[in-house]
Amino acid sequence: MFTRPPGFIYKNDELHCDGLGINKLAKKCGTPLYLYSANAIRERYRVLESAFHHVKHTLCYSVKANSNLSILRLLAGMGSGFDIVSGGELERVRRTHKKALSKVVFSGVGKTADELRPALRSGILLFNVESEGELELLAACAADLRKVADIALR
Repeated sequence: MFTRPPGFIYKNDELHCDGLGINKLAKKCGTPLYLYSANAIRERYRVLESAFHHVKHTLCYSVKANSNLSILRLLAGMGSGFDIVSGGELERVRRTHKKALSKVVFSGVGKTADELRPALRSGILLFNVESEGELELLAACAADLRKVADIALR
């Protein structure tokens, strides 16, 4: 059975998102209109967070999925971590909340020294290392900056 996400309801035959009429928003902003429910995001995050309450964990939102700064700010405010795959995504997390950098996992293949250095300076949580060559490059960058790079091997 289909269950409408929280935050989306019908009032007087018009779909509303977090109390705002979608028809009015479309007229005001034009279409296509990308609309996200903060209530739905909060509720889904809380469900995931409570599912793991008995173990130490960090939930990481994939910035690649949607890098909208408002969504990233909302999640950072709830304590979310972030999974990134590029230096540009690192910068988006930095723009949302600097403290969120300590909960960043840097994944993805082909990381460059120009991406690794700012991540090391930012004090991210860890790097998902994808290859021996990447491990060597990360080690060299960390040594140059006199930083320790926490890693996970994939």
